[in-house]
Amino acid sequence: METKIFYSKEQLARYFGDCLIELTEKNELIHMALSGGSTPETIFDVLSQEYKKSIKWDRIKFFWGDERCVPPDHAESNYRMTREHLFDHTPVLPENIFRIKGELSPEEARADYRHILERELPKVNGLPCFDVMLLGMGDDGHTASIFPHEIALWDSPEWCEIGTHPKSGQKRITLTGRVINNSRDIAFLVTGEKKAPKVHEILNQKGQYLSYPAARVNREKSLWLLDQEAAQWSETGS
Repeated sequence: METKIFYSKEQLARYFGDCLIELTEKNELIHMALSGGSTPETIFDVLSQEYKKSIKWDRIKFFWGDERCVPPDHAESNYRMTREHLFDHTPVLPENIFRIKGELSPEEARADYRHILERELPKVNGLPCFDVMLLGMGDDGHTASIFPHEIALWDSPEWCEIGTHPKSGQKRITLTGRVINNSRDIAFLVTGEKKAPKVHEILNQKGQYLSYPAARVNREKSLWLLDQEAAQWSETGS
């Protein structure tokens, strides 16, 4: 596990943008799973404004680690956020975008996305293999759409599951732990002081850290990109 701490979301975004330049220079095709939330929104803004011409966008196939069960034009859609902050401003190929169809019933959306993963992704260990898995973390320690109260979904034998938000009851489609941990590289993008307590527990393996889904991510493959607020309690450094 590696940890890097940045002064701001923008500095974090530029580090990630530089990584994407290197990846797309070295590889003809990258399979990347995106995360939703406010941190990726800022990162996508920086990438679309400052890296529009330097990243080989046509070499990236885009997927998602999770999606809310809402239509693609809904305000809470991870796809819509990515489209508005990244895709609409960069030369991403439309045929390289593979969204989770949140407008379907949860069961249909899960089955459809599994079919997409089967068709589009290379297999390693009999499982779909992403080159880059972007993850966020909630201040409750959840990642993708696996929440602490449903942590058993992490170990599901399925590739995708239906998660339920603990407060709103909203249904979401999420990749499971076996697919997330089968990725080649995993990057956590975590910002904000509300995340600091869980960052501290997970990175330093303190307290009840194993009750948080984010702690189940393969540490050997993980790169944690933190701003100073999220890292303020951390005992680890970059």
